[in-house]
Amino acid sequence: MACLNTLKQEIKTLEAAFPKNHERFQIVNASVDELNCRFVGKNGKKYEIHANITETYPGTPPVWFADCDDTSVTNAVQILSNTTGLDNHVINQVPILVRELCRLHMVQEPSNLDTVRTGMLTPPPDVSMDEDDNDDEDDEDNETEDELHLEMDESEIVSKNKADEMDMEHLATLERLRQNQREDYLKGSVSGSVQATDRLMKELRDIYRSDSFKKGIYSIELVSDSLYEWNIRLKCVDPDSPLHHDLLVLKEKEGKDSILLSMLFKETFPFEPPFVRVVHPIISGGYVLVGGAICMELLTKQGWSGAYTIEAVIMQIAATLVKGKARIQFGTSKVVNQGAYSLARAQQSFKSLVQIHEQKGWYTPPKEDG
Repeated sequence: MACLNTLKQEIKTLEAAFPKNHERFQIVNASVDELNCRFVGKNGKKYEIHANITETYPGTPPVWFADCDDTSVTNAVQILSNTTGLDNHVINQVPILVRELCRLHMVQEPSNLDTVRTGMLTPPPDVSMDEDDNDDEDDEDNETEDELHLEMDESEIVSKNKADEMDMEHLATLERLRQNQREDYLKGSVSGSVQATDRLMKELRDIYRSDSFKKGIYSIELVSDSLYEWNIRLKCVDPDSPLHHDLLVLKEKEGKDSILLSMLFKETFPFEPPFVRVVHPIISGGYVLVGGAICMELLTKQGWSGAYTIEAVIMQIAATLVKGKARIQFGTSKVVNQGAYSLARAQQSFKSLVQIHEQKGWYTPPKEDG
């Protein structure tokens, strides 16, 4: 656990160096899983920047992303994904980020920037090497630094599994995805973007730990093990709603107990929303459009925020279906069922919907779709 203690101390050092009232860079809140920061540019303009610390840290750097599309910020953040070795540590990542942001915004660097970075990996005052050795006296004395990092990764996965009760099946899925990513990088056949991939990995991990997922309110399946295409089965909605009753009938008639949603992500995620559509069953009302697209401002570029989690989107879709009095259409022929919903039709109807609302606002969905 020596590496975890070092990470905690590094975070404390950063919080002390960049408090919430710092004039240039602020650590708003932090934990061993994530950092939420704020950069103050010219004229006091503020930029929110976040970092997710994954299980592979410090073998890989934290995953950084910003809540804006400002190139001066996104370019600075992108640099952090290319670091190696000691520069993967947050105590180094933050000064690299701050220095680059100051350069791009042409503002003066904080006076304590070099001091923070030079103290990066020396043993912190309250975590001496002797203390680490005492804590780990049962471990072998000849462990290399890489072995310590690997031990930390595995032990943290196990400890988090116990705390969050993540199924071994889901842990295996995450590990398989990480292995696939490594192989793709080696082959030079990487799909998507580093930022989108890392964010989607975090989203999937958080979903596996969430209460709603564990309670079976919804389930997730990655199509062909792709992080960029998810099948979501919405199994529970408001029990007092007609849609809940329809789901019970659906199970009796077809043996299916859920609404199947398709969620497609672009390499620009999380700066752009996923494309979501209903695949099955056929639904009337509930703001479901021709082809299965869903009328929600949240799913448009204008209404989207990179701060939204995928679980929040799923739960909002469930609430929107109920609010819109969605009903499952029974008795439709198989031919109609097969042709009613398709990706192409859903994309076209959603594009038309956005154009309408850009002109008239989002006060109500189009009458023919409501």
